[in-house]
Amino acid sequence: MIKNLLLISGLLFSAVFFSQETETKKEKMGFYVNPSLNIGLNLQTKDNQFSNSQYIEPKRVGKMTYGITAIGGYNFLPNFAIGTGLKYSFIEDNYHLVYWMIQPKIIFSPGDRPFYIDLNYGKQLNHSAISNSELWGARLGIMVSYSKRMSQEGGITFEGHQLNGKSNGFFIGLSYGVTIFSNKNYTGYGED
Repeated sequence: MIKNLLLISGLLFSAVFFSQETETKKEKMGFYVNPSLNIGLNLQTKDNQFSNSQYIEPKRVGKMTYGITAIGGYNFLPNFAIGTGLKYSFIEDNYHLVYWMIQPKIIFSPGDRPFYIDLNYGKQLNHSAISNSELWGARLGIMVSYSKRMSQEGGITFEGHQLNGKSNGFFIGLSYGVTIFSNKNYTGYGED
């Protein structure tokens, strides 16, 4: 009886001690860079009202926008990262806006196919036909692992622009980009 118990306990000990881990992925990307392209459609359809004013009235923002964003950041918790960078947005003729962005990122189920929510705030850096503009927005999307240190991503964007202190456009659109990160074991491609 004692020999059987010793044999069973020895087998269990050796199974636990000599077993290999099947999950070697780390839960964080580490440092990352995220360039992306976006295009959007303006949902505000309010037309300008005619006025008797002798002054030039600002015209309504166009129906389409497009832009490019470059964000660099750090994923310090498994489900949270924060980044900063630049965004160029073209909204209307002479409305070439360059924003300095702050972007907290919430990541659900990190790894090969995480779902993410980016919250965006931007403050205009350049002087264009308008100045002192702000951007508030969000991006919902999914990342698909592509290699050891890179993932493709696609998502839906929501952006509200405040041009000269007034709300001048709410855009909904699509975004596509890549994320390059420092942790090669973040996705399944990193396992050797």
